[in-house]
Amino acid sequence: MKTIYLIRHAKSSWADWSLPDHDRPLNERGKRDAPFMAAKLREQGFRLDGLLTSTAKRARRTARAFRKAYAIDKSKEIRTQELYHANPDHIEAQIQKLPGAWNEVAVFGHNPGFTYLANRSQGAFIDNVPTCGITACRLDVDRWSDWSMTDAERLFFWYPKMWLR
Repeated sequence: MKTIYLIRHAKSSWADWSLPDHDRPLNERGKRDAPFMAAKLREQGFRLDGLLTSTAKRARRTARAFRKAYAIDKSKEIRTQELYHANPDHIEAQIQKLPGAWNEVAVFGHNPGFTYLANRSQGAFIDNVPTCGITACRLDVDRWSDWSMTDAERLFFWYPKMWLR
């Protein structure tokens, strides 16, 4: 059994318009939401074996909040440029390359790719995965190379405003 948690990066800052998009940090809401959602996932009994993240600063900072909440060693975090504004096929290709020993993985990236990919799973239509939203999907396969989002069962779709205002 393999499970992924598609996690859109937390809210980013537009305070410095001179920064390239790739280098935008989290804003105050993002700095609040990322650790909150990481704690929520952990409190509900979900575990993580590793992290796969876009190289964009806002995605890496979101991943770091989850890594800290789960006390995951930095060696179990894979960073790839391939997830930066990737389309669903490219995201799925990165998932299919995950280490075989990992069974539950948080994947951090961007819209619109994450929303499109989430809607390939079996479950109700999602109009938009908001910042720091989590879509969990499970598939009964032994190898990540056999992962197919269209065959995956959606476990839940959570986002910060479900609990925070």
